[in-house]
Amino acid sequence: MTRLVLAALAVCLMFTALPARAASPLDPLAEQYVRLTLAIGEKEDGYVDAYNGPAEWARAAKANPRDLPDLTAAVTRLAAAVTAVDDGALSPDERRRRAFLLAQLKAADTRLRMMAGEKLGFEAEAQGLFGVRPELKPLAAYDPVLKSIEALVPGDGPLWSRVDRFGERFTIPTDRLKAVMDAAIAECRKRTAAHIALPADERFTLEFVTGKSWSGYNWYKGDATSLIQINTDLPIRISRAIDLGCHEGYPGHHVLNLLLEQKLARERGWVEFTVYPLYSPQSLIAEGSANYGAELAFPGDERRAFETRVLYPLAGLDPETAGDYLNLLEAQKALAGARFTIASDYLSGRIDRETAITLTQTYGLVSRKLAEQTLAFTDQYRSYIINYGLGLDMVRAHVEAAGDDPAARWKAMEGVISGPTLPSDLRTAP
Repeated sequence: MTRLVLAALAVCLMFTALPARAASPLDPLAEQYVRLTLAIGEKEDGYVDAYNGPAEWARAAKANPRDLPDLTAAVTRLAAAVTAVDDGALSPDERRRRAFLLAQLKAADTRLRMMAGEKLGFEAEAQGLFGVRPELKPLAAYDPVLKSIEALVPGDGPLWSRVDRFGERFTIPTDRLKAVMDAAIAECRKRTAAHIALPADERFTLEFVTGKSWSGYNWYKGDATSLIQINTDLPIRISRAIDLGCHEGYPGHHVLNLLLEQKLARERGWVEFTVYPLYSPQSLIAEGSANYGAELAFPGDERRAFETRVLYPLAGLDPETAGDYLNLLEAQKALAGARFTIASDYLSGRIDRETAITLTQTYGLVSRKLAEQTLAFTDQYRSYIINYGLGLDMVRAHVEAAGDDPAARWKAMEGVISGPTLPSDLRTAP
C-alpha cells in the first residue's frame, strides 16, 4: 500500500472515528470555510501553511480554480452566514468557535483585497490580517536602549559591529550543530511533556536547509508529525538552539498544531482546525506562544544553567562568558519594536532598501548579511513580523496573569494553544 493511500486512509479514519456529538449549525459553515481557504491557497503559494483534512477537498480546490472576485464574494457570504447563526443554538464554546471563524474570514477578505492590488498601510494591514494594530514608535524612542547597551559592549566601531563581534564567540561550529540542536530540542520536549500531555506517537524530523528568508520553520504534516527545518545560511549562535527548539518544537508550533488537531479537529470534529491559513489571527497566537515557549520552559536562571552545563560543551564553547552574552541578549529585547517601524517605512516607500538595511543594522544590532536576510523576510511576509514581538508580549501578559506558580502558567499556556484562541482573548486573565 503506497504512502499516499495510507495518508488518505488515515484522514478518512480521523473523521469517521470521531466521538458521537450533537450536530452544530456551525459544522457545514466550517466545512465551507476549509474549502474556501484551500481555494484561496491556490491563488497564493504559502497562503495555506498546513492542511490535514480530507484529501478530496484539496484535490477539488486544485481542480476547480476560482478568480479573486468570486472568492471575495464567497468570503462575504460565508461571514454573513456565520454571523446569522442564532446565539441560542450555540454553547459558550461554540460562540468562541464562531468568533474564531469570523476573525479568520476577515483576514481572508483582507488578504484577497491585497492580492487584487489594494494597498494598505502597515498598521491597517496588520489589523486586517492578524487582528491587532501595532504601536509604531519613532526610532528615536529606541536610542536610550542603544545607549544602555553601549556599556555592555565597550570598544571602538559601530555598536552593531561590536555586538556582532562579541556574538561570534558563541557561534556553533557546523560539525557540532546537529548534536547541539538534538540536545536542545530533547530538553524542550522533556520540560513541555512534564506539564502538557503529548500523544505517544508524536514525532518530528529535523532538517538543515539553505536559501531561506527565515531562520527556522515548522511544517506540520498532521497525525502529530512535523518537519522542522533550520536555515544555515548564516552562522547559528548558541542562544538560538533553545530558541529554535522551543519555537519550532516544544511547546511551540509542533505542540500547538498537534493539540489543535487532537482536541479540536478530532475530539470535537471542528474541521476548520484541519487548515491553517498563514495570514490570519491564528498566526499571532502561533508565533507569540512559540516565542514565549523558551521563557516558560526555562524560567529564571534555568536557561543559562542548562546551556552552560550541556550545550556549551557540545558546541565546544567556553561557558565562562555565557552570563554576559545572555545579559546582552536580554537587553536587546527592548529593541524589538524598532523592526516594525523600519518595516512600515520601508514597505510604504518612505525609505529605500539601503536605508532600511542600515537602520536594521543600527537598531537590530546585526551584521549586514543578517540585516539583508531580515529585510528579505519583510519583503516576503510584510506585516507578519508583528506576530513575533507583539504576539510574544500579549501571550506573556496573558499567561503570567495566572500567577507565579509554574503549573498555573503551563495550564494557561495549554489553554492558549489548544483552543480557538484569538488575540482579543489574550487581553483577559486565563
